[in-house]
Order: sequence, then C-alpha cells, then structure tokens
Amino acid sequence: MAMARLQLEKIKRHPWWTALGVFALLIALVLIFWDWNWFKPLVERQVEARTGRKFEITGNLDVDRFGWTPLVQIGGFRFGNATWSKDPVMAKADCLQLAIDLKSLIFHREVRIPEIRLRKPDLRLEYGPNRVGNWTFGEPSTGTTHYGALWIDDGHVRFIDAPNKTDIAVAVRSDMRDPGSKAPPILAEGGGQWEARKFRMHGRADAPLDARDATRPYHIDVHATAANTKAHARGTLLDPIRLRGFDLKFALSGPNLAELYPLLGMAIPDSPPYAFDGRLTREITSTKRTGTKHTGNVWHYDDFTGKLGDSDLSGDASFETGRARPILVANLVSKRLDFDDLSGFVGKAPDAGAGETATPAQGRQDAVEKASGRLLPNHPYELDKLRAMDADVRWKAHRINAPKLPIDDMDAHLLLDAGLLLMEPLNFGVAGGDIRSTIRMDARESPIRTRMDVQVRNVQLGKLVPSAEIMKDAIGRIGGDIHLAGTGNSIASMLGSADGDAQLGMGKGQISNLLMEFAGIDIAEALKFLVQGDKKIPIRCAFGDFAVKDGVAQTRALAFDTSDTLVIGEGHISMKDETLDLRLRPRPKDRSLFSFRAPLLVGGTFTDPSFRPDMKRVGLRAAIALTLGNIAPPAALLATLELGPGEDVQCGGKYAK
Repeated sequence: MAMARLQLEKIKRHPWWTALGVFALLIALVLIFWDWNWFKPLVERQVEARTGRKFEITGNLDVDRFGWTPLVQIGGFRFGNATWSKDPVMAKADCLQLAIDLKSLIFHREVRIPEIRLRKPDLRLEYGPNRVGNWTFGEPSTGTTHYGALWIDDGHVRFIDAPNKTDIAVAVRSDMRDPGSKAPPILAEGGGQWEARKFRMHGRADAPLDARDATRPYHIDVHATAANTKAHARGTLLDPIRLRGFDLKFALSGPNLAELYPLLGMAIPDSPPYAFDGRLTREITSTKRTGTKHTGNVWHYDDFTGKLGDSDLSGDASFETGRARPILVANLVSKRLDFDDLSGFVGKAPDAGAGETATPAQGRQDAVEKASGRLLPNHPYELDKLRAMDADVRWKAHRINAPKLPIDDMDAHLLLDAGLLLMEPLNFGVAGGDIRSTIRMDARESPIRTRMDVQVRNVQLGKLVPSAEIMKDAIGRIGGDIHLAGTGNSIASMLGSADGDAQLGMGKGQISNLLMEFAGIDIAEALKFLVQGDKKIPIRCAFGDFAVKDGVAQTRALAFDTSDTLVIGEGHISMKDETLDLRLRPRPKDRSLFSFRAPLLVGGTFTDPSFRPDMKRVGLRAAIALTLGNIAPPAALLATLELGPGEDVQCGGKYAK
C-alpha cells in the first residue's frame, strides 16, 4: 500500500505525463479502430451537390500516404448519367487514386491534383436531345483545378451520337514503356461506326489531361481502316477536344476513290487503287443563311503527292462542309498520266492487263467490258452523287501514256453545281495538235442532258497512227468542229441519242504513194514502189462533213484528194450500234496495168473494224481478165488497164487551208 501511495504522489506532482499517456493511448486507439469509410457519405453528398448526378463509392475509402500530398484511394465508384440516357452510369472504375496538394489548397486556395491513377475505368460519352452532351452538368465552376499526370490501366471509352449513327468504342491504357514518365502517352485501339460507316483504329497520343490545354500542341499518331480504305494521321492538334488547330501529316490509300463517298461524302468517280500523303489542316467558317448563322469546316489537304493507278498525282485540295452541299476544290498535277486511269470518269473500268494497277473487281469488270465487244461505256452515272456535292477541280497532265493513242497532254477544268456539270476546258494534246472540248451535263433531271462542243486543231496526220511505219512520214494538219447534244445517263446512251453535226478537214500535205496504191489495189504501182522504194505524193486536201441524227452520223461529203488518187466516200457511222458502214471509191489520176481498183468498204464495229475492197468489183475485173486471157493472153491486160479518170476536187473550206 505504501508503494502505491508513493506512485500516486509522483503522478500528482507531474500531471503532463498523464496527459501525454492519455493522448498516446487515444492515437493508438484511432490507428487501430479508425475507418476512412466513415467519410464516404460526406464525399458522395458533396459530389452529388456539385454535379447534380448520383455518385456512389462502391469500394473502400482510404488514405495510403500521409504528408502534404496524401494519396486518397477509392476502391471503386459509379457516377450517374443524364436522365435521358438509356444507361444510368456515365463513368465507373474499379479503383481511383488521387494525390492532393494540401499546401496549395490551404495557403493558395487552389486545387491541385498532381497524380491520378485509374484501374479499369469505363466512360460513356453521348449526345442527347438538342445535341447536349452528357458531360454537361452542374453549375459552372468558378475556380480552376490543376491536374498533373494520369495513369490508366485497362480503360474503355464509348462515344455515341445516335442521330448521326455514330457509335465508337475504344480500349485505352497508359504507355508504360517509360514508367518514369510524369505524363505517359495513351495507347488506344477500337472502332465502331462513324455515321453508319464501320471502321477500326489504333494509335498513340499524348496524355489525355494534356488535351485540356488549348495552347499546347497535342501529339497524335493514329491508323484507321474503313472497309478497304486506310488512313494514317500523325502530327499535332492545338485544341483536340473541339477538334481545332489541326496540323497533321495525313496518308490516305484504298482500292477506289469512289469508296470515299459513304465515308466522307465526296462524290468522286470510280478509280484504280490510290495512295496519297499530304498535310491536313482545318479551317472553321461562319456564314449566314436565311437569318441563321451556320458554322462549317474547310479541310485542307495541301502539298499531297502519290499515285492513282499507274499515274502520279500531286497538288492541293480542300473539302468544305456546313454548306447546302459540300464542295471539293482541287488543283491537281500529273507529270505522267496513264490514260486508262481516267476510265472511271466515263464509266469504264481501268485496264487490268499485264503491268496495270487494278483491283480484282475492276479486273473482272474490264474482262466483261472487253467480252461485250462494245467500246462506248454503258455504265450509268449515279445521279444522287452528281447532286450531292459541288466541285471546282483543275487537273493538268504534262505527259500522257497511251500506247495505242497519240495523246500528248491534258488540261481539264471541272465545275459541278447542284447537279450541273461543266467541263471547260477539256483539252488534250493529240498528235502534235489539240482537241479542245466543252462538255455540259445537266443531271438536275433524268435522263441527263448533255451537250458537247469539240474543236480539232493542227492534228498531224503522220502522228495519228504512231505504230504504222508507212504513216510516219505523212505530212498534213487536220482540223474541224463537232457539235453534239444527247440525253442519257451513260456515255453510250448520250452518244446513241445524239443530234448535231461534225466536220473535219485537212489542207495541203503529203502521204505514201504505196499506201494510196494499196488502197486502190493497184498491183503494178505497189510492186514498183516496193522494189524501187516508196515516194511521197502531195495531198491537195481532205474533208468530211457528217450530219448526226439519233446517234447516226450520215455523210454529207467525204473526199481525200491527192495528185495520184481521188477517194470519194459515202455511208454512215452509228454510235447507237457502234457500227461502221462506209464506201470509199478510189479514182486514180494515173494510168496503170494490173489494177483491180474497186471501192474500199469500211465496216465492222468500233472495236473490230474491217477494211476490205468490194470483192464483187474486183472479181468482175478478174473474171473479164481471165476470159480475155483465154481468147488471147495479151488481151487480159485490157481488163486491168486503169486510164485514170479521176479529177481534182475543189478544196475550199476553212479546214483545207
């Protein structure tokens, strides 16, 4: 008892020891029994009050790190969606960790969150009535929250715009190849539908929180695929949340430019496979129509280069939306243009032969077209595409590769306005001269009404058939005018219904005498030139005048006059049936033995023409010669003797000068 009284007296003399002991005991009890989950209702009420959305902490609430920057951990949470959404949850995660800077909060009244970590976050973004996003909620904040680094582990983001048939789901995660990074980039992979068009994508971008700073370049490197069309965008955005400040290198490739219509709304004709790479930027426009302000976009694709089929193609292009109809404006250049790469503009498939660039589908179409035996394209234009957008496109080709045609270069300017298409000019350099055209197609009604005005100037006779050795030294310049108007939704139907006229003529020149003798089957003269060598004979003039009615060109006048032979022609050319029916009658101006001169018949089809003498006339002369030879062999020469009754024709007219 005495000892106990002694200890009690000591405590009475030192009361602070007692307080310290009690405090230590209380701390021990707090550390043992404290539960941060007691604060869950308080946190939930604060979030709900500030956002107007239900907030539920589904896991434990804890503080894992103490100090001026404690690490708060939420074991799981669910954040409510807008009332109009079909899904009650806008965001959720299995774990959220927040580092909070207490010094800034206490001394500067600033909220700084230097670190955020999310495990299995799931975010749903969507547009609702009146295009209000579910990310719009609560009262506007009067303060500023500063964020630092964000780490995401196995996250998912879904974006829905039901009225525009858009539903995109993307898996996201932080790129942990650099674990020491303060703001690791994000890796994304996913896809879905963009305006009802399916696509897939994968790529890499700066940390998501960096996108909040509209003054700092935000780097992306994204690959996307829609059907067979592929795109690769890499570069920076200054305001990625509002898709502004584009400065990207953009590569685009695919089997057919026509496939861009369902993807981007660009109504481009069928083409062979293509691959381009250029600089993509975006310009925001503002216009007023009917008292209402409209905001649009101009997407600029500048300094692009690439391939279209077997042709090179470069230039600048822009595509503007937000108008009554989008408009494509382009200035294109080809150093070398493969002529069959233009086939899609007239409704044909590109050549799919050896060494040509074409898809398997285009190869099959090419085979069907060739098997049909027809030359004029019968594939109809799609009127909805011609009416869906406007265009102003200029295309120059410095050199054209067309082995079977003497085409040198091209200068084309296409204007499309609400279904009215005008090509002015559509000029081709041909055989050292020019074929200049103006084509007007009115697709505002069906069938399309088309008018074509063509001027042929200074086309060189010797270059018209570059593969024919006998023609290479021919001299003469051809000119003329063609005026046609027709209706139809394809090239074949337009020309097959055309009315108008065509005149072609040539002034003085020269041509192979051997060719003229063969044309008239003058055996003696032809043999002489084959043995002694060919010589050139002067051309006085040539002209053809055709009246076109319902797709059939009927001769009004047709003549080819040289110092040796006068050729007079008659007949017709049917663009409706693609057939030839011409009769060319040679009238020699010299005397010759062994001549079986007879009319030359030009027949067959556009793809398989035939040139043959009138064998009835040749056979009649041969029979007479054979009969006379039986009576007296020298008399057989009388039947083949040509006395040359041909006379010069009047070579007037503007094309024969």
